[in-house]
Amino acid sequence: QVQLVESGGGLVQAGGSLRLSCAASGLTSSSYVMGWSRQAPGKEREFVASISRYGENTVYADSVKGRFTISRDNAKNTVHLQMNSLKPEDTAVYYCAAGQGSSSSARWGYWGQGTQVSVSS
Repeated sequence: QVQLVESGGGLVQAGGSLRLSCAASGLTSSSYVMGWSRQAPGKEREFVASISRYGENTVYADSVKGRFTISRDNAKNTVHLQMNSLKPEDTAVYYCAAGQGSSSSARWGYWGQGTQVSVSS
């Protein structure tokens, strides 16, 4: 049974930082592209970042480029999202995902339950 469990969310002031983590079980993470998406209240889920199977390629949404960094540790079956210079518009539930394909065109097959990130102005 595949499980993706996110952690690290919370409340932070604008300009602050948070580091999200996603622990994967029931799969070998090096066999999957990993990524993060987010969903703000009243909005559709949107792509945030993805990373290729061995971490050589990353893709970011324009809205987070230069502020967020995705990384992975296949030995620990984990993926991280370092979020710096946070803005109130980054407030959302953040979801970890595992998929097939490339980091730029992944087909997401597994999702975590999400972790709340709230940024106050």
